[in-house]
Amino acid sequence: MSAAFAATSLHKRFRTRFGRTESVALDGVDLEVPRGEAFGLIGPNGAGKTTFIKCLLGIAHPDSGTVELLGGRPEDPRSRARVGYLPERLTLPGAWTPRAFLASVARLKALRPERSGLDGLLARVGLAEAAERRIRGFSKGMRQRLGLAAALVGAPDLLVLDEPTDGVDPLGRVEIRQLLAAELARGATLFINSHLLSETERICKRIGILSRGRLVRSGPLEALTSVQQRWRVRFAPGPPLAPEALLALGFEPAEGGAWEIAAPDAPALNRALDGARAAGALLVELERASRDLEEVLTEALAAGAA
Repeated sequence: MSAAFAATSLHKRFRTRFGRTESVALDGVDLEVPRGEAFGLIGPNGAGKTTFIKCLLGIAHPDSGTVELLGGRPEDPRSRARVGYLPERLTLPGAWTPRAFLASVARLKALRPERSGLDGLLARVGLAEAAERRIRGFSKGMRQRLGLAAALVGAPDLLVLDEPTDGVDPLGRVEIRQLLAAELARGATLFINSHLLSETERICKRIGILSRGRLVRSGPLEALTSVQQRWRVRFAPGPPLAPEALLALGFEPAEGGAWEIAAPDAPALNRALDGARAAGALLVELERASRDLEEVLTEALAAGAA
């Protein structure tokens, strides 16, 4: 599968206000994202995430290294026309209506701004009834929805979304997740930068962690969050099972009434489960123990600082 984009050895430095010192924004970043995937870039403030996005889209130029975007260069209008971008700091013309704004975006992409298509986009993001309202009266969440609609103009091959659910209420986040799932099903690639780790976990299958301009961890979400050689089990409710029996077999209490067991291989795991069943337990759920993305991020940042 070809890459939606590939960055090789990206370096970018910025001089301070008076030019006396330099700050490192990107320090040799290598990252490739295949087409059709949902990839999330996470990291603390100042890690270089927005700078990476700007280099990816040709808004900023790296001091060294290369970027390939949809088989071309970021500066190539043909490549950029196939990208939908939602910036973190979205500026919208307050005197315009959403329909007029989307029409201008379509023209910038050399597309014919057909009213039916624009109204369809507004309906997808929940702004159908606001198509003729002035943008200046929009809430933060409504502005975010309009920015997302603008990113969707022309059914782009790559969606680059910087904080896509910022300012959106919980129900709106669900709607945006459903919309992004539909874009993935269409074949689009998603590249998401967000501080909302729970949202990133729900949308993205692969994750990259950026710290001090370096990509310190990258891979499938399942691999990054799983705890090797530990399993989480849940037993059926019913007659009381003596906890001492499970503790004696090596099980440890976990959240929500579950138990965890360390097992170096499948035979060891099955011996523990056989012992639990012999003690009267009825197994109803078994999965590899995992951590949430916040724990993975904390661990990666600590390792990167060491």
